[in-house]
Amino acid sequence: MGMFCYQCQETARGTGCTMRGVCGKTADVANLQDLLIYTLKGIAIYNAEARKAGIAKSSVDQFIMEALFSTITNANFSKQDFVAQIKNALAVRDSVKADLLKAGAAIHSDLHDSAMWFADSVEDFETKAVSVGILATENEDIRSLRELLTYGIKGIAAYSAHAHVLGYQEDSIFAFIEKALIATTDNSLGVNELVALVMECGKFGVDCMALLDKANTTTYGNPEISKVNIGVRNTPAILVSGHDLKDLEELLEQTKGTGVDVYTHGEMLPANYYPSFKKYDNLVGNYGNAWWLQDKEFETFNGPILLTTNCLVPPKDSYKDRVYVTGVVGFEGLKKIAERVQGNTKDFSALIAHAKQCPPPSELEHGEIVGGFAHNQVLALADKVIDAVKSGAVKRFFVMAGCDGRMKSRDYYTEFAKNLPGDTIILTAGCAKYRYNKLALGDIGGIPRVLDAGQCNDSYSLAVIALKLKEVFGLDDVNKLPISYNIAWYEQKAVIVLLALLYLGVKNIHLGPTLPGFLSPNVAKVLVENFGIGGITNVEDDIKMFMA
Repeated sequence: MGMFCYQCQETARGTGCTMRGVCGKTADVANLQDLLIYTLKGIAIYNAEARKAGIAKSSVDQFIMEALFSTITNANFSKQDFVAQIKNALAVRDSVKADLLKAGAAIHSDLHDSAMWFADSVEDFETKAVSVGILATENEDIRSLRELLTYGIKGIAAYSAHAHVLGYQEDSIFAFIEKALIATTDNSLGVNELVALVMECGKFGVDCMALLDKANTTTYGNPEISKVNIGVRNTPAILVSGHDLKDLEELLEQTKGTGVDVYTHGEMLPANYYPSFKKYDNLVGNYGNAWWLQDKEFETFNGPILLTTNCLVPPKDSYKDRVYVTGVVGFEGLKKIAERVQGNTKDFSALIAHAKQCPPPSELEHGEIVGGFAHNQVLALADKVIDAVKSGAVKRFFVMAGCDGRMKSRDYYTEFAKNLPGDTIILTAGCAKYRYNKLALGDIGGIPRVLDAGQCNDSYSLAVIALKLKEVFGLDDVNKLPISYNIAWYEQKAVIVLLALLYLGVKNIHLGPTLPGFLSPNVAKVLVENFGIGGITNVEDDIKMFMA
């Protein structure tokens, strides 16, 4: 066994990748990611004490956040990057320790190994990594809960990073990330204590998504109902994928007046819903679909592509020279846009110059799609929605948020949307929407049957909408609303969305196309018995079950 990873939905055989990740991650990279996380636990041990002493530094919080973010699925495939990060992590850890000693704190000699180990060569890193991976926790249920908690804080780190770049942060979120990392080193914690921590993780999932919602809407305005062009113009262009709105904003500013268009891709589609982005004539629409189709769609785009966050598929040689990455994204041989220095913007001049040398994108499709139904917009339509429910025009809402992926079994979600009764409405967020957002499903009294709230983090909007409807209808339980949850998941940001929904009291969520491989039978049983978590079967039977 060269590696072990089961953090995503497409993990091999649904149990774990052991030689190479289905995502394309090599064994050495997978192991170095494990070692990086292990070292972050050591930093957390010291930094929790520094926080108590009032000497914690925000730079340490930021390092932990970005390092966790870099280990989520489809973000960074670069061995070189992780070697550098581990070296930096050891230096950060020892600097926090030095600060504690300088402040007169006592350092115990029996600290967890993650706070003590040291090496300085790649060979030693690789040797150490083998001994500290997921399977180092022998008890299957403890391992399952530790990993569920770890994947939850990876999602929190990702969303917190997006808020942080816009100038928004909360110390309580960073403190919980540390608490969770430390908990995974504590052998005295049993199943009950870890279950409680997982639920607490859901609470901070709500907090971090609320923070990101505030950051996005304060900076760019509340999303509006918008028609988004999915065709192309006869102009050289840059394609932006990932999730980072700040990167897109800076690119749009730098491409103004250059004769270069900008298109969104994948999870960047919702940028087209924000008022601040509508002022840019050079943001001309969305090109393509979900992340996993990029090996075909990047080919036909013809111009340079910017990957701002996770959702990178290992690129083909035929277009590899046109792919640029930034932030936590990494892949050997790709050009990297440097980080901001002292508050300055990133420099995208290389992309712009490259675009001018390329032909315009080849058209994949034409027409428009409608989105922008985040909580502020839907609540502005609340009277119309409530009247539709009271009159019986709308019988049920289906939350079909989450992720898309490569597996053929995900065709289920397209067929599910097609076969839903005409008096139902789909609430969606994330790239799962690409399975049905271009279907002609019509509307109900002017309300589109697919309401797209935005990116995966905008699942928070769907929770806000549900809680508001609960209040309006005078219900004492959100589960009494005519809302069903049939969610597709793929990676760790979807994990924190799930935990956030559980924390808010939502029950009977169905996950697909498969249940997570990291849930042991006993942990899965706890989720089924306490929260009604279920899987999917087939479209006909599932619709009957939900409508009943």
